[in-house]
Amino acid sequence: MSKLAIFGEIWAFMRVRKKWWLLPIIITLTLLGLILIFAQGSALAPFIYTIV
Repeated sequence: MSKLAIFGEIWAFMRVRKKWWLLPIIITLTLLGLILIFAQGSALAPFIYTIV
């Protein structure tokens, strides 16, 4: 199972069961995770970790 298939499964679940309120939560968690990953090696890392 590829990583993109997981996103397809989540999208199909939300579309069929009308769980549109999950979309902002998933987007927020994804963006927060990306910020933590990309800022890990930068000089801003200590400041970002204290905010989160």
